[in-house]
Amino acid sequence: MENGFKVSILASGSTGNACYIETAQKKILVDAGFSGKKIEELLGKIGRKASDLDALLVTHEHSDHVKGIGVLARKYEIDLYANEKTWNAMPKSIGEIPTAQKHLFEVGITKTFGDIDIESFGVSHDAAAPQFYTFQKDNKSFVMLTDTGYVSEKMRGIIRNADAYLMESNHDIDMLRAGAYPWHLKQRILGDEGHLSNEDGAIAMTDILGDKTKRIFLGHLSRENNIKELAHMTMETVLMQHDFGVNEQFKVLDTSYDEPTELFTV
Repeated sequence: MENGFKVSILASGSTGNACYIETAQKKILVDAGFSGKKIEELLGKIGRKASDLDALLVTHEHSDHVKGIGVLARKYEIDLYANEKTWNAMPKSIGEIPTAQKHLFEVGITKTFGDIDIESFGVSHDAAAPQFYTFQKDNKSFVMLTDTGYVSEKMRGIIRNADAYLMESNHDIDMLRAGAYPWHLKQRILGDEGHLSNEDGAIAMTDILGDKTKRIFLGHLSRENNIKELAHMTMETVLMQHDFGVNEQFKVLDTSYDEPTELFTV
């Protein structure tokens, strides 16, 4: 395999999330927010199999990130990684996980999985101890960042100048405010422990993308409070306003609620 590593964002949205990372030595899944059958189907669409997975990393315990982790772990004897507070907060619906397959991956730690280093970092979300990940190999890096109400200076320092990003563009603020969600839910989404709006995600990107950055994937779009074209336009417009070379230095790319991106090399 060439330098770097391969990635496919299998699905990203408020109804379910999963991301696949592959090196010459390891095949890793981050989150499994769908049924085991759906995860198998998504992997099949990029020519991969759940039976080949070496590890499954969990970001936090919300069902759109963990729905299928128990089924997959038991069926394929996959090692699961999450921090202690997340393990303690897991919904009963995931079922029993064999103790030998449960591993700790605490916030702010870097672990090496074969030939790739993975750094976890904390985010601001209404979960027990939510964390996302930076993947690093051969001086290449990929950052996953969704499910956060804001991007702190500390987070920005950790994730700056990656080759590729999965960045949250959860909602359009006007659509959310005018939409059918009850007020308490709107407040939760708009709050510091909610989700990044299209504009919030774009403004954060102006401070973190760098010379190495080639791809920015927009993730975790709300079906009710966003439109793919609007999220895409907002990101491109804000970056162009800050004099970044959209479609020259890098591309802004979409993800889907239920279809994988093609496998790309970081």
